[in-house]
Amino acid sequence: MSLKDRIKAQVEAFDAFARPWAQRSKWHGWAFEFLKFGLKQAWACLFGGAMLALLVGTHLFWPENAPIARYDFLVLAALAIQGLLLATGLERWEEALVILIFHIVGTIMEVFKTAQGSWIYPEASVLRIGDVPLFSGFMYACVGSYMARASRLFEFSFIAYPPIWSTWVLALLAYANFFTHHFIIDIRWGLFAFSALIFWRTWILFTPDRAARRMPLLVGFLLVAFFIWIAENLGTFAAAWVYPSQRDGWHLVPLDKMGAWYLLMLLSWVLVSLVHKPRRAEAPRASSEIGRSE
Repeated sequence: MSLKDRIKAQVEAFDAFARPWAQRSKWHGWAFEFLKFGLKQAWACLFGGAMLALLVGTHLFWPENAPIARYDFLVLAALAIQGLLLATGLERWEEALVILIFHIVGTIMEVFKTAQGSWIYPEASVLRIGDVPLFSGFMYACVGSYMARASRLFEFSFIAYPPIWSTWVLALLAYANFFTHHFIIDIRWGLFAFSALIFWRTWILFTPDRAARRMPLLVGFLLVAFFIWIAENLGTFAAAWVYPSQRDGWHLVPLDKMGAWYLLMLLSWVLVSLVHKPRRAEAPRASSEIGRSE
């Protein structure tokens, strides 16, 4: 039996064990559903969580006389994790291809941004392009991996999803603005407004347990951007990269950086839609409150 099949069997066994308790009352049912929501989220974050653990762990415990640089070790470790996910079937090859594209797109932006002094990588390494260690691209891959895995685990479908071409226009403009705002006007506020315009009617349906739940897709985007901002704070604390204002000592990344992650997350979302095409769902009969079932 493969690792993927063993994990599936264990999940089914846990569900069979806990289901009678969950059916005792409405409160038990909600608690069990919330637990499954958290477990699925953690499973979707498998790659990202592993990378964050490596960033913080190597920052705290990396030996000074190690035979390779810490940043180079992170590159090799990220490759090993990605290979393990593919070998065990926990990630699909078509998903890995899209994640690789986001990895490349992110690395190109990293090379440009470090040349502009937007942030720096303070440690030496061999595996790098210019001032950018190669592990940095895996930080973007973490976002793509989460998007792809969450789409499968929660069986995403959508109400009033906008035309695909409009999401690509938004993603390409957002990516271009990361470069052009250094030379011409910054249009990020226009991009925020554009995203609100095309997604304001869109609801995402997701299935934590058995019943489908829903919320506005824009709320989901903001929540993902917020948690990426938290992860960025862990990354800068671990000196994986630092902003110019953090050279003399670590402090929280300004909250407005969440806007940049919101736009990058939208780019990742659109790329992942190449393999997980948005499924359209009929509008549920229930109230429009967030979290109500179909």
